[in-house]
Amino acid sequence: MLAPVLPLRSLWHMGALHPYEQALTLLLAFGPFVVLGLVIWRRRGEDDGAVSEKDPASAEPPSRTPPAG
Repeated sequence: MLAPVLPLRSLWHMGALHPYEQALTLLLAFGPFVVLGLVIWRRRGEDDGAVSEKDPASAEPPSRTPPAG
């Protein structure tokens, strides 16, 4: 008689999360995106620095595509 109830077990509400569980959930949900954004921001800064060191007259960013040929 319990068989029809078992597939619905995942829909049961387990109660409110504790504050540390809420913080952990937010960290796991958004942390990777924050880290990715920081990595992209830093790499773009390095690319801009490389362009200004190489040729200060050229303000064109470096190409992110491989050369054709």
